[in-house]
Order: sequence, then structure tokens, then C-alpha cells
Amino acid sequence: MKVILLKDIKGTGKKGDIKEVAEGYARNYLIPRKLAVEANQGNVNALKEKERIKKVKQLQELEQAKKLGEKLENMTLTLATKAGENGRMFGSITAKQISTELKKKHQLTVDKKKILLDEPIRSLGVTKVPIKLHADVTVTINVQVVAQ
Repeated sequence: MKVILLKDIKGTGKKGDIKEVAEGYARNYLIPRKLAVEANQGNVNALKEKERIKKVKQLQELEQAKKLGEKLENMTLTLATKAGENGRMFGSITAKQISTELKKKHQLTVDKKKILLDEPIRSLGVTKVPIKLHADVTVTINVQVVAQ
């Protein structure tokens, strides 16, 4: 019996696959537990439509990420913080602070989780910070930290 898998099933296949399985396995296990549906023409067409919509959505997300990347490319963001006499900072600059400054000064929304800081910035000067906007789009901005 042919079924369309609705979830990943170890040993059988991944979500969205059309598989040939034993009729008893399908009728007694997969279908009652909503792990699969029978692969009739209507369900196959619905699956193809979902995949098409998913591809269109992924392309739109990629385009949005590219547009945002063009705005961010080689941007210099200046942050002021308290520092001691010899240029030693009190505290550090985190991804959250960078995200809020981008929102405040440039009206650009970037999630703090997409800012790839290995550790917070603890020194004055310019630091190159990579931002991963999409799986295929990564840009680098310059974060300049100055004393207040």
C-alpha cells in the first residue's frame, strides 16, 4: 500500500515521502496514529501544492534576507559605553545591544540570535561582527565601541 508520511519515521522514511509499506502496517499503525495518509490522487496533489508553497516561501525569505544584507553590508554601528582611563570598558557589548541599536538608529530588525558573536565585545575600537540572516546570506558589520 502506498502512503504519504506526515512525520519522520525511523526505518521507514522522512516527512513528505511517498512509500510502499505493508497494508497491515499502514492500516493498523501509521494511519490511526496520524503518521501517514493513503497516497490517493487528492492527497498526492495536496502534497505537491504544499511543497510548491513551501518553495515560494523560502524564495521570499531569501530575497528579504538579501535586501536586508545589502542595507547592512559594510555598515558601521557606533556604540558608546563607559570606559576607564586606559581604555578599559566597564561591562561589555552583547548581541542584544547590537540588535537594539540597529533597531533604534537604522530601523532594521535583526534577531539577536542571528548575530554571531562568540563572546561579548570587551574592548574599545572597531570589531567586525558577522550576522547570519539566512542559510545562504551572511553579512559583516563593523561595530565601533567608543568611550562616553
